[in-house]
Amino acid sequence: MIRADDATRHGGRAAPAVECKDLVVRYGTRTAVNGVSFVARRSEVLCILGPNGAGKTSTVECLEGYRRPASGTIRVLGLDPVADHRALAARIGVMLQRGGVYPMLGPARALRLFASYYDDPEDPEALLDLVRLRAVARTPWRHLSGGEQARLSLALALVGRPEVLVLDEPTAGVDPEGRVAVREVIGSLRDRGACVILTTHELAEAERVADRVLMLTAGTIAAEGSPTSLMGAAEAVREMAFGAAPGLDLDELEAAIGAEARVTEVLPGRYRVVVTVRATAASRAGTAGPSPGALAASVATWLAQRGIAFSDLRVGRSLEEAYLDALRAHGEQPQSESAGSEAGSEVAR
Repeated sequence: MIRADDATRHGGRAAPAVECKDLVVRYGTRTAVNGVSFVARRSEVLCILGPNGAGKTSTVECLEGYRRPASGTIRVLGLDPVADHRALAARIGVMLQRGGVYPMLGPARALRLFASYYDDPEDPEALLDLVRLRAVARTPWRHLSGGEQARLSLALALVGRPEVLVLDEPTAGVDPEGRVAVREVIGSLRDRGACVILTTHELAEAERVADRVLMLTAGTIAAEGSPTSLMGAAEAVREMAFGAAPGLDLDELEAAIGAEARVTEVLPGRYRVVVTVRATAASRAGTAGPSPGALAASVATWLAQRGIAFSDLRVGRSLEEAYLDALRAHGEQPQSESAGSEAGSEVAR
């Protein structure tokens, strides 16, 4: 178990753990990050989302002190990540997506080695149990599964008891057991007062663990807020989604809902309902248009009257839908987060 820590020993909970103002990163004539500003606090999990080329990795590398920005200011725990890199390195943890471990070292030896680099490290034996690698403690890195390697990378990032932890795709290729371990670790760090910043393409994972989400596109911020606020339908609409047999009569369903409803079959057997709420005094008070419960009831009733089974009825947007809407609003044609080639976007990541 990660030990409880005095989160106020380096400036207190009130001071932001990470401050980024007007960050600009360029690669030659190409601008990868263009004026990004945000704050991340202690006891907070900030998730940075965005398609390939959005500037996620470039932003994180600046926070870690491994890349010097073209302009803008960054402070991590009150320090300049580049000028004060030596002092900062002992207080932050970085989990790489791949590599970083001698291939012949097993988890136990690797953790003991990394622990020797710190004055006050976590107990390597406790970390083995925390990330559930006790059974393969002596197995060389190169013989570990992808999920086990990811869990070891996480444990190595925790050795120095970081006040700020940066996770790059922490659940990519990780098995279900590993995903649970990652979530537990993130929760433990937040509870002890650490700041956790993670990048991910897995929106469902972000929805589970993030306190706040930063959506990037083309090097700028497309949207920012808590998952709940981002997923909540905009003031002018009510939304819901459900699964049923493909090919429903959408015109008939829209007529049954009324209230300017629009129903689309986004995928075969997967439907999205959007009801526009007129911008009146009543709508601003939240009383115009069908309530979320009434909307769900009208759809369920229509389906039941026709003997149509349905599943996964959900009112409001998912984080994925909020993410895709934010990209479209900024003129980007979104793709599946797992699609596309990393190789083609290395320059602007």
